[in-house]
Amino acid sequence: MKNPLRPVIILLLLIVFFQDGFSQNPDLNAMTKEERDAYFAKLREASNADHKRMMNLLGIDSIRRGANGNDPNAPNAANYDEAKANPFPELPDPLILKNGKKITTAKMWWNQRRAEIVEDFDREIYGRQPENTPKVKWEVVSSTTETYEGIRVVTKKLVGHVDNSSYPQISVDIQLTLSTPANAKGPVPVMMEFGFVRPSWFPAPNPPTGPTWQKQVLEKGWGYASLIPVSVQADNGAGLVQGIIGLVNKGQPRKPDDWGALRAWAWGASRALDYFETDKAVDAKRVGIEGHSRYGKATAVTMAYDSRFSIAYISSCGEGGAKINRRNYGEIIENVAGSGEYHWMAGNFIKYAGPLNGGDLPVDGHHLIALCAPRPVFLGTGDEDKGDGWVDARGQFLAAVHAGPVYKLLGKKDLGTTEFPPIETTLIEGYIGFRQHREGHTPAPNWPTFLTFAERYLSK
Repeated sequence: MKNPLRPVIILLLLIVFFQDGFSQNPDLNAMTKEERDAYFAKLREASNADHKRMMNLLGIDSIRRGANGNDPNAPNAANYDEAKANPFPELPDPLILKNGKKITTAKMWWNQRRAEIVEDFDREIYGRQPENTPKVKWEVVSSTTETYEGIRVVTKKLVGHVDNSSYPQISVDIQLTLSTPANAKGPVPVMMEFGFVRPSWFPAPNPPTGPTWQKQVLEKGWGYASLIPVSVQADNGAGLVQGIIGLVNKGQPRKPDDWGALRAWAWGASRALDYFETDKAVDAKRVGIEGHSRYGKATAVTMAYDSRFSIAYISSCGEGGAKINRRNYGEIIENVAGSGEYHWMAGNFIKYAGPLNGGDLPVDGHHLIALCAPRPVFLGTGDEDKGDGWVDARGQFLAAVHAGPVYKLLGKKDLGTTEFPPIETTLIEGYIGFRQHREGHTPAPNWPTFLTFAERYLSK
């Protein structure tokens, strides 16, 4: 099975539940199935209406359909044939200025080319973060000493209260949990994930076959944290007039180059790092960020835009993230530009599903990884035949390959190969890492490899 459709749908449902712009945090756990179905139908209707409004702003009457991952016989069935995967094989070079001049020094990268790439991402792909965003006041709701899988930890539950004095009708309270070893002699590195909460009516996931990633982190003497992205910004189009985007816009709809949910989630991660810089238990110079699937996209965006994060584990990020997005393999641009996912991106991104196409993208996933340079980045994916084909493992590998020249320019070792490796091959000798594990749409099997990679950079 190439398409992890069921996990993606479950994740989509999970993450729209806890904050949205359709009503103020309804208690969906208390609803009947019929009530929830009706609620989500109205939510989709509101998202569709906002998507149509944005298309009207852009002067677009229609866009091309996304790939169908359910029916291999559908006219728009997702492509999994590598021979058909590259309709736009020419990639824009991250080391050539818009005037055609070649970047040959690190100084030219930092002073000229990097800013051009950021501007393209801001305008066309992820949207512009406002110059002045509200301040966040962090509150430690509780601090307890407890045991996690046999290891004593100090766990703090925090809420980041976003200043809404400019528009009191919208409240944003960022949910963050931080756990550090209770026996630590000083500040420790921390790995923070973009996390989510599972609704009560969903079956419990299969237990991990080995230790959890949190225990693996603790065994290295590090801490772990979990940020709930939808406490920052809803994961649906209807929510764009709520959350941090709605607060800054005072409840009004977005403009075409306004930020989308990915930039908003990244903003939330940066605010969490602001807090870590004040917590004596955390070595804020050694904080990493991790996310899976759509949160893998958010992880890449976070790492690209905030140079304070020291390392990233980008898991199965797929289309719209750190992969070659102009490829036609699994999920494609037209899926992300559709009414179910457009809210992740700037409104301008919709253009690339009609009248423009992937060949018109001014930047692509390799540019996103290049913005992380020279800091270490690890990309992980799963087995295509067990449910991770939708995210295009080869497309993520190629993005890593084509970001390599920027890392080399800045004095760091690249991925080390341009040949797509056999499954379970570990590539972690440079500052860009990659591994495809044998399970499905999950980050778990690659955590040990990532931590081996990360130990080189996070351990003193």
